[in-house]
Amino acid sequence: MGINDQVSFTWVGHGTWKARSARGKELLLDPWVMNNPAAPDHLKKVDRLDLMLVTHGHGDHIQDAREIAKQTNCTVHAIFETAAWLSSKGVEKVDGGNKGGTHEFDGIKVTLVHAEHSCGIQDGDRMIYGGEACGLVIEFENGFTIYFAGDTDVFGDMRLIAELHRLDAAFLPIGDYYTMSPERAAKAVELLGVKTVVPMHFATFPVLTGRPSQLQELVGNGVRVLDIKPGDTV
Repeated sequence: MGINDQVSFTWVGHGTWKARSARGKELLLDPWVMNNPAAPDHLKKVDRLDLMLVTHGHGDHIQDAREIAKQTNCTVHAIFETAAWLSSKGVEKVDGGNKGGTHEFDGIKVTLVHAEHSCGIQDGDRMIYGGEACGLVIEFENGFTIYFAGDTDVFGDMRLIAELHRLDAAFLPIGDYYTMSPERAAKAVELLGVKTVVPMHFATFPVLTGRPSQLQELVGNGVRVLDIKPGDTV
């Protein structure tokens, strides 16, 4: 089920992923780990981490960021306002960016791109501004490049993301209710022009009704939609 011989991705559950780069770097994307109800027990502890990437500040994408960052001393990359909030909470190695900017981390290039979503951070009893939600384009050391959409609706400039980056695979939310449904994700696949799609952000809660099989039916046989469960590695 692998999508690249040198880069691997393990679904922790919901919108959270672990990745191992072509040169053995450990990445964590959208860190909802210890408190993630979909995560298998063996993935709820992160012993080693080089780079954490955060698409936006909602709790189901950032809840465990501070604890994991402090335990592992990893670098955390997020949009500027979210990065500043993490820094104010004691995270030391924080790298803030903004949409369109590419930051390189030991040969891994990360570009923040647009997303159609909100980005409030729950800070105690307050909801504070966390910048804007983003997607990520990640180019690994061997050139393998993914689009990690985070939480988003479909938007027309997905075609522009595809024109600016040679995408090998797209990680797309399909659950509906808070993000795209399979029907809207099918349009995203068309705009992105990718042939490999990794669905996420589905089935964690009953309201997240979209399923990979629904998306596969809509995009046809020319696109491979992975049908996976938390704990699977691709």
